[in-house]
Amino acid sequence: MKWTDSREIAIELSEKHPDVDPTKLHFVELRDWVLALDGFDDDPKHCGEKILEAIQMAWMDEAD
Repeated sequence: MKWTDSREIAIELSEKHPDVDPTKLHFVELRDWVLALDGFDDDPKHCGEKILEAIQMAWMDEAD
């Protein structure tokens, strides 16, 4: 997975952290959780606020 795979990342995060409300998560923590996912293989420097927002929005969609 790469940073641009926001939907796939969101699915993985929702499965790994089912009791977490993604709207309550700080971006620093979200970034760390993405980096810790199995199968994630991208440069941590390529992550920015817009990417984290896209992941957060996709995760919120998954939670609904």
